[in-house]
Amino acid sequence: WAISIALEDGGVLTHGLVYDVLRDELFWAERGVGAYLGGKRLRVSGREMLAPALLVAGFPHLGREIHPKAWAQIQTLSLACSGVRRSGAAALDLAYVAAGRFDAYFEADLKPWDVAAGLLLCEEAGATLCDYSGNSIRHSGQQILASAPLLADKLIAVLVS
Repeated sequence: WAISIALEDGGVLTHGLVYDVLRDELFWAERGVGAYLGGKRLRVSGREMLAPALLVAGFPHLGREIHPKAWAQIQTLSLACSGVRRSGAAALDLAYVAAGRFDAYFEADLKPWDVAAGLLLCEEAGATLCDYSGNSIRHSGQQILASAPLLADKLIAVLVS
């Protein structure tokens, strides 16, 4: 869990912060200024290949109609990369992608309050942000993929199949 706050001005995310209470880490971003952990500038990983990549994902609880498809995607990607983790906090997962701790994050059926701050962190840290088909996204959506730029196409190929 984490505290996640974002500011939207005129339809544009301008500020975001994600506070990891357990680790006392404050991730923050300002549009055009960058993404930071405290005072340290963040950059997404430079991972190019899927095999050594460490991914983080979210998936719906049992009973949701998209659960079987999400589980199949996680199973397929688990075999293609070094591991898939699930922490349960979308905002924190995105902050960790921005910091290069994870190489990519994917999840479907999210709300703006789940991801707005984290998406700005990722954008300012150089991540590729899109849906599972590669289309650009705003700050919520049916599908979100945030990844190291050179992994995006490889992940999209798995997620759309």
